[in-house]
Amino acid sequence: MPAVTVENPLTLPKVVAAADAVARPVLGVVDAVSGFEGEGFPVRRAFAGIKYDYLDPFIMMDQMGEVEYAPGEPKGTPWHPHRGFETVTYMIDGVMDHQDSHGGGGTIKDGDTQWMTAGAGLLHIEAPPESLVMSGGLFHGLQLWVNLPASDKMMKPRYQDIRGGEVQLLTSPDGGALLRVIAGGIDGHEGPGVTHTPIVMIHATVRPGAEISLPWREDFNGLAYVMAGRGSVGADRRPVHKGQTAVFGEGGSLTVRADEKQDAHEPDLEVVLLGGRPIREPMAHYGPFVMNSQAELRQAFEDFQKGLLGKVPAVHGMQ
Repeated sequence: MPAVTVENPLTLPKVVAAADAVARPVLGVVDAVSGFEGEGFPVRRAFAGIKYDYLDPFIMMDQMGEVEYAPGEPKGTPWHPHRGFETVTYMIDGVMDHQDSHGGGGTIKDGDTQWMTAGAGLLHIEAPPESLVMSGGLFHGLQLWVNLPASDKMMKPRYQDIRGGEVQLLTSPDGGALLRVIAGGIDGHEGPGVTHTPIVMIHATVRPGAEISLPWREDFNGLAYVMAGRGSVGADRRPVHKGQTAVFGEGGSLTVRADEKQDAHEPDLEVVLLGGRPIREPMAHYGPFVMNSQAELRQAFEDFQKGLLGKVPAVHGMQ
């Protein structure tokens, strides 16, 4: 980790919060819950136990792996439906094929992101390619669910395949951090992801002893999930480590620091920073559907059972 990097971060644009920006306090730090998804691959559920009021517009996020598969072990998900939100799959290590009932799909690896707007609904499958199943290998990524406002929930489904080389790369003034802006903007630098709900998504690698203090939109919430390493967050240096999510309060800047000593197998602090403008609408979530009411959830299930969300292609290579 990670797949997308640079030899000399000091060649990149530098970002830092203004000196008079109000630092966001840390409201709490929550441990992820371990579990399994799909056909049995391990995940850490980053937002378990966090009230939706603090997450909005985000719904859930799973850290998939990090796991080293033996030959024959790689697993994916069978065909399943979605409606009413967007899925963001960020592949850090390994490779994953994806396909849907509307003809979309592709392969993501090495820092690629597959951004799928489910909208009115589709069927979707994610599976390791046959070559990975045969050889085994490292598998590590994230899947984030982003809510859609009621006005966009029934829009036509859409895909964005964002290659690792397309993300906006930034650094801190001393070059001690590498920031990969996948979506949204920070200090005038825009990531490639096009979002319906205004958000920012950044994967930051912070070297031991380094710090990032980033300007943060005051109308956004603020979350930091630690994928690897140890550090601290906020002006009061609240400790965080792998598998924890920090929830920030209001303010105009967000601060993350890496401890000077890290484990040998995790040399840097790896953190995903998320912010979004809350939708502030009723949210009804059950399984693969995210709507505004229980009645809309029931309708989604009925539409799925009637085949209105799509049909599995007769020839798709992922049965």
